[in-house]
Amino acid sequence: MTTWDEVLEAVTTTLGGDRSGGGERLRAAWDATAVEDHARRCVLAHYLADLEDDLDEEVAWDRRALDEYAHVADGDLAPVGIPSAAGMAASLHLNLGDGLLRQGRLDDARRQLAAGLAATAALPDDGYGEMVRAGLERLRARVAAEATP
Repeated sequence: MTTWDEVLEAVTTTLGGDRSGGGERLRAAWDATAVEDHARRCVLAHYLADLEDDLDEEVAWDRRALDEYAHVADGDLAPVGIPSAAGMAASLHLNLGDGLLRQGRLDDARRQLAAGLAATAALPDDGYGEMVRAGLERLRARVAAEATP
């Protein structure tokens, strides 16, 4: 069973610029995490998506993260500094929407954008919240540009 410390170490390695080492640690943590451990699997899938060079694989991981998120209780992400699980929803929808748009799936991307925008009220008023809100606004502009012939 993967611990939150192992998940955080894998994420920190990845965010520190070691994509290869971080990816290995994230995948090992994924493989060692119980299927019913939705909170850890949500976080792991979220970061594994960012390491994919293949767009279809990236979108598949983003979809897994969102599917796992559907089973996460409000306080389940507190060990990784997210006091309310609702604070992660906007980011998950943003990432999936971005991938779907890059796949040319405009209607699916539009639905993810709408879900992400609807979830922004749960974002904190800090740098993370600002980053996700700005990402959603960029996605909104890209969706609008794609919809315009």
